[in-house]
Amino acid sequence: MNKLPQITVVFWIMKIAATTLGETAGDLLAQTMHVGYLVSSMILVGLFAVSLVTQLAAKTFHPALYWTVILSTSTAGTTMSDFMNRTAGLGYATGALVLITALAAVFWIWKLSGRSFDVTTIRTFGGETLYWTAILFSNTLGTSLGDFLADDSGLGFGGSALVVGTVLVLIAVAMRYSRVSHTLLFWMAFVLTRPLGASAGDFFSKPVAAGGLGYGTLGASAVLASVLIGLILYSYRQRRRPVDDEVPLSRVRR
Repeated sequence: MNKLPQITVVFWIMKIAATTLGETAGDLLAQTMHVGYLVSSMILVGLFAVSLVTQLAAKTFHPALYWTVILSTSTAGTTMSDFMNRTAGLGYATGALVLITALAAVFWIWKLSGRSFDVTTIRTFGGETLYWTAILFSNTLGTSLGDFLADDSGLGFGGSALVVGTVLVLIAVAMRYSRVSHTLLFWMAFVLTRPLGASAGDFFSKPVAAGGLGYGTLGASAVLASVLIGLILYSYRQRRRPVDDEVPLSRVRR
């Protein structure tokens, strides 16, 4: 039985909300609460491990559990990326290159395993483990990429979000009207929603003087958590509807 959600418009809205919350919540723990990037990463990776084990042990799809794992990869990815780029001194560009290499290695191992990249066909323990490993690295990469676009490139938080958002729109158009592999387009979109969330999270939380809206990490996290919880409740409501009423936006395939 597939324990992963259908790829619909609601899925992408929830993904963006979860990754944006991951950015603000990670910064809340590491910066606002002064826990630090290293300790925060250790705590959040531990939470990711607990939520992942629970997800892998589950027999059916549970929206709250699934999005808890997504959120934990986003928060852990935020602090791990910041630790690499800031504390360890790699810088955003070098950190992004390291993480791109790591993500490529995950997909290479995935290919060697003989399992399909099609997320609608992932029904085995091994396939789901590879899926979540790729998500953890993609969300960590997205933080570095978002920070690079917002800071090093000079685009700022709003400009970075606009650029990434435009690319995501082009991917959506390609998925609808082109013959490019929908599986490839899915993973491109999945990776890019993270820098969109990183830029949007910083835009909401950073001070006005720094180009943000000044809501702070606590205020921004509270608003985003409310949005995500509301969407999860909506997902449970949709699951109770007849199957014929649920029409996926597109089926991710080769």
